[in-house]
Amino acid sequence: MGPLQLEGTPPWLESMLTSELAFAVLLGICVLEGAMLLRFMPSELVVPAALALIGSTIPKTVTIVAIAVVGTTVGQLLLFLLVRRAGREYVIQKGWFPLTESRLERFDGWFDRWGAIAVAVSNTMLFVRGLLTVPAGLSEMDAKTFLALSAIGSLSFQSILAALYLLGGHLLAL
Repeated sequence: MGPLQLEGTPPWLESMLTSELAFAVLLGICVLEGAMLLRFMPSELVVPAALALIGSTIPKTVTIVAIAVVGTTVGQLLLFLLVRRAGREYVIQKGWFPLTESRLERFDGWFDRWGAIAVAVSNTMLFVRGLLTVPAGLSEMDAKTFLALSAIGSLSFQSILAALYLLGGHLLAL
């Protein structure tokens, strides 16, 4: 499987990520992750699982990170546009979105305090990744600005995951 064994990756996903459609599957999973719809595995496992199953050569690593950034950014943009159109109550009422009114108020406060840069910073952080998409969608933020900040934060997050995976594999090989 590669330098690190990954538990928590569903067997059906393992077989799909070793198929000829691996990059397309990865893109779809990352869109789901960006839109907060990834429920079958932790988002922190997506890039490491892809590296373990597809390969971790430099070209494959760059491709995997690029696909993950594009996919999660597209997913977040779709969520941003949905929130902008449907509103706060719609998102809170839907069971698929992991956000209560009190958590949303906390993220509203972060967004109010830090402004647009909070989108990029939160996309780099575990546990809050992507959750500032909702306050951003409810704000006056331009979609292009959101897209750029989301991509920057996703690039940072996915690159860190890839680097940790590669470093961990290298250390285990010593």
